[in-house]
Amino acid sequence: MIERDTTMETPSPPAFEHLLRTVEEMHTPDGFKAELIRGKIVVSPWSKLRYYRPMRVLREQLGAHAPDGHVADIAPFLFRFPAAARAYGPDLFVADESAFEEDGRHADAAALSLVAEFTSVSTRDADWAEKLEVYGRLVPVYLVVDMQESEITCFSDPSPHGYRSRQTVPFGKPLTVAEPFGFEFDTAGFQSAS
Repeated sequence: MIERDTTMETPSPPAFEHLLRTVEEMHTPDGFKAELIRGKIVVSPWSKLRYYRPMRVLREQLGAHAPDGHVADIAPFLFRFPAAARAYGPDLFVADESAFEEDGRHADAAALSLVAEFTSVSTRDADWAEKLEVYGRLVPVYLVVDMQESEITCFSDPSPHGYRSRQTVPFGKPLTVAEPFGFEFDTAGFQSAS
């Protein structure tokens, strides 16, 4: 038999809008969410129960310092990033409330003023790499609450090349949350969750 190169036809990847519709029509099991990560539909579990307290503490403090017209929540919404062909359901977000007046099921990521991801063993890589890259081009503030390392990092000042500013503190130390929030976040409530 003679060896030779063979060209195989491979199907083109599904279009972003088609993938969004597929996610919308999916019946994910209770306790799971579907996101578009690296051009694929990824199903992952919602956060563990012990994450609730730090999420609540963060949401309450962010809500008190949110820009006018913005709300802080942990609701299971997907935010679409069409330029990156991605759609994420952040663990916690602060967004312009007008983004939720649309009829669709996926909010425009341009409405976000902040996202926060609480790392888990299954989501840690995406939170620190994939999402950092995408959020870093558009979202003013990105908080990575690293539950495995017991520390929180604030990324801010987005640019076409990613965030230009970063600050990390261990749980228990205050963290400066950048503009448009501009306040010292008290992380003391995180210590019992780590």
